[in-house]
Amino acid sequence: MQPILSVDLSTGEINPLVVPETWVREYVGGASLAARLLYAALTPELDPLSPRAPLLFLTGPLTGTSGPAVGRFVVTGKSPATGLWAESNCGGFWGPELRMAGYDGLWISGRAEQPVYLSIHDHQVTLRPATHLWGLETYATQEAISQELGQQGTRVAVIGPAGEARLPFASILTDHGRVAGRTGLGAVMGAKNLKAIAVQGNGRVPLTDGEGYARARSLANKDLRSNAETEVARQLGTASVADYLDYLGEMPKKYFQRVEYGGAERISGAVIADTILAGVKACHACVIACGRVVRLEDGLKRKGMEYETLVSFGPNLLIDDVPAITRLGELCDRLGMDTISASNTIGLALRLYESGAIRPEDTGGLPLRWGDPALIEQLLTLVARREGFGAYLAEGARALGKRFHAEELAVQVNGLEVAYHDPRGSSGMALVYATSPRGACHNQSDYFLVDIGGGEESLGMRKYPRLAGNEKARNVAIHQDWRTLFNSLVMCVFANVHPDQVLVLLNSATGAAWTVEGMMQAGERGWNLKRLINHRLGLRRENDRLPKALLRPFEDATPGKGNFVPDLEAMLAAYYQARGWDPVTGFPTPAKMDELGLGWAAADLAALTPELQANRT
Repeated sequence: MQPILSVDLSTGEINPLVVPETWVREYVGGASLAARLLYAALTPELDPLSPRAPLLFLTGPLTGTSGPAVGRFVVTGKSPATGLWAESNCGGFWGPELRMAGYDGLWISGRAEQPVYLSIHDHQVTLRPATHLWGLETYATQEAISQELGQQGTRVAVIGPAGEARLPFASILTDHGRVAGRTGLGAVMGAKNLKAIAVQGNGRVPLTDGEGYARARSLANKDLRSNAETEVARQLGTASVADYLDYLGEMPKKYFQRVEYGGAERISGAVIADTILAGVKACHACVIACGRVVRLEDGLKRKGMEYETLVSFGPNLLIDDVPAITRLGELCDRLGMDTISASNTIGLALRLYESGAIRPEDTGGLPLRWGDPALIEQLLTLVARREGFGAYLAEGARALGKRFHAEELAVQVNGLEVAYHDPRGSSGMALVYATSPRGACHNQSDYFLVDIGGGEESLGMRKYPRLAGNEKARNVAIHQDWRTLFNSLVMCVFANVHPDQVLVLLNSATGAAWTVEGMMQAGERGWNLKRLINHRLGLRRENDRLPKALLRPFEDATPGKGNFVPDLEAMLAAYYQARGWDPVTGFPTPAKMDELGLGWAAADLAALTPELQANRT
């Protein structure tokens, strides 16, 4: 592994940080290794927006190796949205460029007195003034820094006004539309007065067996190209699933209240392809190319919407105008805010206004109407500036619900707003949301794809009905471990690569002697370590829950659609058993920690638990 660059913004000190070899062998890289590196720093009393709070960017052993679908990196720390483990995953070209510049990660600490940006050109590292960039939106910032540095191939990760305003759902954006969106780590950058990180490298990504890796990569990419799921993603993007998920009752409408909406048929990957699609866009050396390029009525090409954003500002808010949804998604990107959390919070506001809990005097006279793109655009601008009613929305759904005495209506888990894969249409997502280490998250396990026929049987996963209950708990645990490995490599979850191929890629890249069983145990180790971090930060068994909205049928349910409700308690009991966790506390037992080599954390947690319990009380 190449060094990690440690940057203290308070002192200006910049030093290499070498990762212990045993940690790399146990955690692989990416998010799991980040959890091991950050464990000691993520304490209950740590303010995630303080100078002491670390912000860790990390790549994996496959990042930048030209496939399959490994142009990714992770950003980690303590979330200002949840107070728990924060992890966000991003594609594009920034991660590979960092590795080619000679570093596998960045550990950012401290706070600059004035806005700055970090420039890394091969092994030359400098901090540059960014006062003139403060306030700029993300696209303009990337262009300004690229012109200022004058280095061809520079990749820039930036925050926008939302990060500067420290919104708990502020994102980090790179490559004009690739986003580390969830858990609010853009706010952590903003709190550090760090506007951007520019990287450019001319080195080579290290591979132990370059020839062996090239052969394995070529075969994996060939198989990926011929895969039916890949072909659909290339033709229609991630929104290709929209029609089918709508049919199954998995796509929520009107802020998780309805299962039916006539306008849903007008928002899908097929509609985009037939009306505004102008091309496709891929991350570094990716053969899938799921990114969309669209052309609207102004003739300009812009980023097309993936599934989450399409539903976020579409059926969730009762909008069926694809160009309008595209513009709202682009506005979020430019302002630097997560589309899922922003649209979820606005959806809650519309619901509370409709019920009378929010009144015109609360909104400054703004009438909050469903299906009004102009209103949503106005609200997003107010949110990013924390102005007027936008100041209420800027704290997220949980805080908004609490302010208006309706916290139980906020569709969130542990402070992170739920994505648009409803567990009433895909029961496995009930466990995924309730147990995800970063709050409600569809990428720690995209089990909704397993529920519609995916899954990897060679890993011991079985086929269960889409609305099955506790019998699928072990499946969910296996899939979470598999995705944890992906987030360590770092590999895109859209890459349907067989475990045997992943094994050859990993071993030829690192020179190690992994087995499939060893890789899966590394995934399980990473998952359990994140659970222990959250235990340290105050998470308890009662936090494994779903919002009330997801535990009752849709308002317009019919006998054939929308009337299913997952039995979460039964599923959790089976899940804890499958995980080897204590059924009462819901946390790893000492035996499980010893099995995974996590015994070193047991004494620390035993000492902390009484203090945490006292703090909770």
